[in-house]
Amino acid sequence: MNRPKRTITFRAREFKGSRLRCLLLTSQVAPDVSTFLTLLVAPHASVPIDGRWAPRGFLEPDEAKLGESPGFLPEADRDTLTRWWLARSSRANTPNWDIVSTCRIGDRAGLILVEAKAHQGEFADDRCGATNEDNYRQIEGALLQAETAWNTMIPGFALSAGSHYQLGNRFAFAWKLATMGTPVVLVYLGFLNAGEMERGNRVLLRDHARWRDFVLQTSKDTVPPEVWDRTFNVNGTALTVLIRSAVVEIDARSVSGGPKV
Repeated sequence: MNRPKRTITFRAREFKGSRLRCLLLTSQVAPDVSTFLTLLVAPHASVPIDGRWAPRGFLEPDEAKLGESPGFLPEADRDTLTRWWLARSSRANTPNWDIVSTCRIGDRAGLILVEAKAHQGEFADDRCGATNEDNYRQIEGALLQAETAWNTMIPGFALSAGSHYQLGNRFAFAWKLATMGTPVVLVYLGFLNAGEMERGNRVLLRDHARWRDFVLQTSKDTVPPEVWDRTFNVNGTALTVLIRSAVVEIDARSVSGGPKV
């Protein structure tokens, strides 16, 4: 029986930032991916070999949307998230995540949510692109709800649909999941030394110290610097926020028939 062929298409812009490295690292065999993700969030969580993550390399490249993607949350929770974020879900989405993985946080099932960057330009200011007015207002309301809750834990949050929107929705979703009883580790991951992207005015991430300083400086008007690398208790559910870095190399080697290098 002939199986239908599946065509996977990538847009050029998907290889201008962290996307390539997210696909490279999740293209590895499951034990290597689970080890990478566990080390990334240690000691706060662990990822089993049979865990679920997205994307899963170049053959399953889709990023997860917590309001839609199965396997990470029960259907009822996905529906709750969608209704919290959107007034009209038709032709609208909850945000995409660079990497999402199931994990164990203590004795509970949880989620790792990764926002990845490969150069400083990926952390530019942005605004919500919702074109439906009802959805825009709903998103503003969700951000305000999250901002208010975060400010009771640590003052200094200013989450907005009109400025640093992606940063704001990351913290909003992490908080909302915790209120629903799902422990979360939110990671801002810097891919270091992505040399093939060094063109034009792009500034690469050279080492962890400079990446961390850049995150703190760029995010300080949206989230307080004190929020990073801490665990918060949200009604009995752990919510951890981390800055991490990693090197994922593009490595090509001659195997045979050519000069040794």
